[in-house]
Amino acid sequence: MTSGTQTSERGGPFKIERGSPPPEVDNPASFSRPPKLIDQLREALRSRHYSPRTEQTYCHWVKRYIFFHKVRHPAEMAEPEINSFLTHLAVKEKVAASTQNQALSALLFLYRHVLGREIGDLGEVIRARKPVRLPVVMTRDEVKAVLANLSGDKWLMASLMYGAGLRLMECLRLRVQDIDFSRNEILVRDGKGAKDRITMLPASLKTPLQEHLKTVKAIHERDLADGWGCVLLPGALDRKYPNAPKDWRWQWVFPQETRWKNTKTGEEGRHHVHETIIQKAVNGATRKAGLAKCVTCHTFRHSFATHLLESGYDIRTIQELLGHKDVSTTMIYTHILNKGGHGVRSPMDGL
Repeated sequence: MTSGTQTSERGGPFKIERGSPPPEVDNPASFSRPPKLIDQLREALRSRHYSPRTEQTYCHWVKRYIFFHKVRHPAEMAEPEINSFLTHLAVKEKVAASTQNQALSALLFLYRHVLGREIGDLGEVIRARKPVRLPVVMTRDEVKAVLANLSGDKWLMASLMYGAGLRLMECLRLRVQDIDFSRNEILVRDGKGAKDRITMLPASLKTPLQEHLKTVKAIHERDLADGWGCVLLPGALDRKYPNAPKDWRWQWVFPQETRWKNTKTGEEGRHHVHETIIQKAVNGATRKAGLAKCVTCHTFRHSFATHLLESGYDIRTIQELLGHKDVSTTMIYTHILNKGGHGVRSPMDGL
């Protein structure tokens, strides 16, 4: 075969090199296509170990940005287009300041790590005003009332969020090895900001939690007997330790009631309880308790911190238990107590 240029069935020329097999012109997969922008964004986020939720959020905002500018490619746009999009969010859609900052972070990541461009001065961006809001906190009696209307594993999850100051997903992602009954500790792995921390295991929850784990272990043994029993492991641990996904230590403390099934491969397994299940349960328990407050799962964490402050614990200790990066975040609970460094007493009470 000699070297030359021929015409494909599609009418376009392609070059045949000496000794090379002819390309598969009828197969579209034979032509290498660059990955789509969103796929490039996902790859950049995963390579930097961003969480799946951050990946989902950043992709959402990049798509919103592209469609806002009539499906123009971001490489064709720069600071003025970013400015107009952020201003639109604040003025027209009246988003919160944190939402606008989230959109800006997504766009800065796109331009810096995917398109390889640094964004300069954005000019006069109209920023959403950041309100100073105090978190909703329950009294001890209100916590008792809400917990009294929960049962089973939902009661145990809510009790851990209040008793250990856990965030919702921190509670749901607990694994068996994270509970240290001998030291009365809970190890929170990969919390907010990819940080690990240790918090207390309430003594009153040790026995209920041990009984719960006996039930979970029986479920796990049945799954193993059926030929399954694997859980997803963080990072690449399943490749490093092939037997770890079936190990009891790595199982979820709060697994799903039913196994998921991959219809293509036939594989089955269990994930942890979905967050909406406990959210709906707490919402229903709040209504049954007759509380007029807007109580969510995170309210248990706020109540945990506030009640520790009321008991006289040091603000730095509470900061470590909550996993706050800055003590100023923890200081918000002193405003709820209406106390600064000294207990302030109303003059009305002195009459």
